[in-house]
Amino acid sequence: MSSAESLILQLHEISAVKFGNFKLKSGIYSPIYIDLRLIVSYPSLLLQISRSVLSSLPPQTPFNLVCGVPYTALPIATSISLDTSIPMLMRRKEVKDYGTAKSIEGVYENGQICLVVEDLVTSGASVLETATPLRALGINVTDAVVVIDREQGGRETLEENGIRLHALFTLTDMVKVLRAKGKLEEEMEVLVMRFLEENKKVVVPKVVEKVRVKSLGFEERAKLAKNPTGKKLFEVMVKKESNLCLAADVGTAAELLEIAEKVGPEICLLKTHVDILPDFTPDFGSKLRAIADKYNFLIFEDRKFADIGNTVTMQYEGGIFRILDWADIVNAHIISGPGIVDGLKLKGLPRGRGLLLLAEMSSAGNLAIGDYTAAAVKIAEEHSDFVIGFISVNPASWPGAPVNPAFIQATPGVQMVKGGDNLGQQYNTPYSVIFDRGSDIIIVGRGIIKAANPAEVAREYRLQGWEAYLAKCT
Repeated sequence: MSSAESLILQLHEISAVKFGNFKLKSGIYSPIYIDLRLIVSYPSLLLQISRSVLSSLPPQTPFNLVCGVPYTALPIATSISLDTSIPMLMRRKEVKDYGTAKSIEGVYENGQICLVVEDLVTSGASVLETATPLRALGINVTDAVVVIDREQGGRETLEENGIRLHALFTLTDMVKVLRAKGKLEEEMEVLVMRFLEENKKVVVPKVVEKVRVKSLGFEERAKLAKNPTGKKLFEVMVKKESNLCLAADVGTAAELLEIAEKVGPEICLLKTHVDILPDFTPDFGSKLRAIADKYNFLIFEDRKFADIGNTVTMQYEGGIFRILDWADIVNAHIISGPGIVDGLKLKGLPRGRGLLLLAEMSSAGNLAIGDYTAAAVKIAEEHSDFVIGFISVNPASWPGAPVNPAFIQATPGVQMVKGGDNLGQQYNTPYSVIFDRGSDIIIVGRGIIKAANPAEVAREYRLQGWEAYLAKCT
């Protein structure tokens, strides 16, 4: 018995070969289905397959990297890499919108040659989906090796794209072995062979790649802003080369004023939660206003208004905090409808203030998604003389993105390393928030406040945020 026959029988033994009626990735229905995901539970068989796949390559096949098509071929490629000490790369099937946001992980050099490893090939689409990002990085892909060739046009399609396909065995080989060894009835053999004859060419679905569009700079966007505070914020960001907002969530007013003095030169915006300050006094606003004027930053009171229009009007203008007197910007939920904007606008617009709408939130499990976000955008467009933008998490993912460039996107939950805390806050890096998610301002709290040298750390955040902004504009 040959090694290929042995592998076919072992795959049948572990039920990796199934007969029935199965829908394939290509959209067609097949009487045979191969599920090689099961081999991860059979280490000995996995090792046999990886070694056999490698030995099926013609001598002198050039490659110095291997990359498995996710996900089923990853363990096969890993086994080959471990067995041969040939470095492996990994393609992300879903590119994350945080961290490095890379589609290819691993260490490589321009001009290296990568062997693509796959479990089975039908149309060749999955191999091309892996070869394309590799080639985009300057890595050559000339050969692909597969356990099973379903003989449905994949070999020809890959050849047309400059990739030679090498298979351990074909679907016909598999069916014949199983029939010869009494593992398959004649009727099913006939059905499978007829299927192969009728489906010799499976069309590769066209993949439309999303093109990144160069973003308008803040200077150009300032000219589009209808609200004076929105315009000023753009101008401050340009002048200070800063898109950093400090979330000054400290325990006392004295601490807040102290941290504002320390990081004032690095920020474009300072976010407060005035109602958590036990030592608040009526002159707090004027003291903070003086520091803001000294270092040229704006003040954003994170009040998150959520009541009906009449109530929020009184909350904004009156009470002990008198937010309207000292805060350039406030924000609001839209849960109560557009009337909340009307109420805040009644008092804020004559004073030249601006409003941010909470379109998304950074806490895990929040409900500000989908239709809620879309409604926030609609309300903003209808009140663009007062609404200057949004508190958002991933505006690049919104339907119709990017939205009106006159609107500013500010994103909380930013740290230099990704992760979260035990209260549900999710953190992302400055680069991922600005470059990948399409935001404008990074809102940083504990990463600066808890630092031994807040001013130094704020400067690093400012530089990272601004670098990401420049990258987005080029």
